[in-house]
Amino acid sequence: MNSQDSDSKTKTNRKKQTPSSGAARGLSDFTMPRGVLKLIPLAIIIGIAGAFIALILLDLIALITNLLYYQHFDLTLISPRHNTLGWLAVLIPMAGGLIVGFMARYGSERIRGHGIPEAMETILVGGSKVEPRLAILKPIASAVSIGTGGPFGAEGPIILTGGAIGSVLAQFRNLTAIERRSLLVAGAVAGMSAVFGTPVAALVLGVELLLFEWKPRSFIPAAVASIVADAVRQLFVNQGWMRGEPLFPVHRMATLSSTGLLDAVILGIICGGMAWLLTKAVYGAEDLFGKLPIHWMWWPVLGGLIVGIGGVIEPHALGVGYDTIADELAGNLAITTLISIFVVKLIVWAVALGSGTSGGILAPILMMGAALGGLLGILFPGNIATEWALLGMAGALAGVMRSPFTSIVFTIELTHSTDLFLPLLITVTLAHLISVLTLKRSILTEKVARRGFHVLREYAVEPLEVLFAEDVMSTDVLTISTGTGMEEVKDMIQEQLHMRRQRLLPVVTSEGILLGVISWQDIMEKSLQGDLSGTVDDFMIKKVITTLPEESLRIIADRMAANHVGVLPVVESLEKGKLCGLITQFELLAARDRILQEERKRERILTLWPVSRAGVFSGISSIFPSSGDRPPAKDTKKDTPP
Repeated sequence: MNSQDSDSKTKTNRKKQTPSSGAARGLSDFTMPRGVLKLIPLAIIIGIAGAFIALILLDLIALITNLLYYQHFDLTLISPRHNTLGWLAVLIPMAGGLIVGFMARYGSERIRGHGIPEAMETILVGGSKVEPRLAILKPIASAVSIGTGGPFGAEGPIILTGGAIGSVLAQFRNLTAIERRSLLVAGAVAGMSAVFGTPVAALVLGVELLLFEWKPRSFIPAAVASIVADAVRQLFVNQGWMRGEPLFPVHRMATLSSTGLLDAVILGIICGGMAWLLTKAVYGAEDLFGKLPIHWMWWPVLGGLIVGIGGVIEPHALGVGYDTIADELAGNLAITTLISIFVVKLIVWAVALGSGTSGGILAPILMMGAALGGLLGILFPGNIATEWALLGMAGALAGVMRSPFTSIVFTIELTHSTDLFLPLLITVTLAHLISVLTLKRSILTEKVARRGFHVLREYAVEPLEVLFAEDVMSTDVLTISTGTGMEEVKDMIQEQLHMRRQRLLPVVTSEGILLGVISWQDIMEKSLQGDLSGTVDDFMIKKVITTLPEESLRIIADRMAANHVGVLPVVESLEKGKLCGLITQFELLAARDRILQEERKRERILTLWPVSRAGVFSGISSIFPSSGDRPPAKDTKKDTPP
């Protein structure tokens, strides 16, 4: 490449990629850093710790419930609905709210809420760093809130608590933010796995809601922690800590008829509407509390008042409600009871959660979804309430949390029922669809958005990952020969570069070997200073960051960002250093636009019923294209037979 000539424009021949050249790129389906191996022992520790914390949390809930509602010391998990305190029971949730409010104000405000949004926020903007005190305060606050009758589940708090354990352990090690995230999610997954005995569903929830990627570096530690947590849980089954059977076992169900499948469509749409109602109810209540002329510390007390009144009206609405969900799935509740459960549970849960107390959302959603499904199962002719309670659980979860895979797997693991795959998929899909159409954000991401952050939960292939440098690089490159005087370089760029975007001039040998680079800006600054003596070799940058033709644009973009540069020379190989071209930010943007055209550009490729004889031939040619370019449409008539 010789730039002495005013018309010098380097053109390099790009190599044609053969079918086997993909192997030469050295690329694989997944990136697998060796550092993930050091996370596995930590994931095992987190799984063990998460399981014990989960079991302790359940025991604390049971202890508080038994002491306050039944006045005896017992660690058996029991519902508050059987208490005989009457209207005195209203005071218990209020007392719980007062304690939680006090802990939030003087301990950590982060204990407020249902746990999953807080974990998401920590992952996204907090560098996956959780305060150590949160690992202690969150389970205590949640145990108090739920044990005093709060209409919540234990899964949300244990997700944040388990995540806190993983994060704290990671902070004692020399790890990256990504590795801390992996361990945080591992802890969250471990806690949920231990509480429900659903290791697969816990892992899927971690993938759908918390990891924000699908990579082995995150998936494997989370999977290990989930497995270990469930294994530890099973060790204590025979000692009475946990049940050995599924949490909500159900009998074998019959396959639904075609009419039943149509009913599943209706249920899915209704569950999607339910998701809208629940989300609006929670944040509507939160907005109302925000208008009160009192400190937020006192909000949980008012929320506890509503919970207490609701518990007197419908005792099934109090507490975790696992026994109530089991009754719904068994078809043991009358239609009036199902209606009462749904209405009262919705009100007390929305108000209590909006007040800023501590508690999870999975169990309440399951209860309300099962109530709605069981109610529709009774109303739909020829259907069994049990089947529809199960479908309602999955549909409600899919609509409210927008986690369809978690909803299906979670429902199956909770019940061990595998007879309703198709109606499950129908209900979940429709619920998810209606939720996405009617709400901008889920009940989880809305909380994050209200704190000033946005979460995009779509997973897709990175457009810059499927294109390579040789696909987009500019080969029409103005180069400078080694030894060229700076005055000559100045004259050259004034003649040729005014029509170009090129701002980096490669300095090459006569064989095209890259020696260094000099920027257009540096030349102009030297010109203004009157310091153009010497040759380009005296001013060029010799340590040049380069890229290879076979490297993906994603790698190139990362390299540009890491080195704070906007253009990279492309060399044939690192050993030879022969210049092939340049790639700039403009090429990266053009490449992304090329990919986006697939989403924006609408075109009709084939035509079944041509409107003219010309269309017949154009349609045939579209099915059997020739090796050459298709003639323009305006010339088609010339080929039309008379």
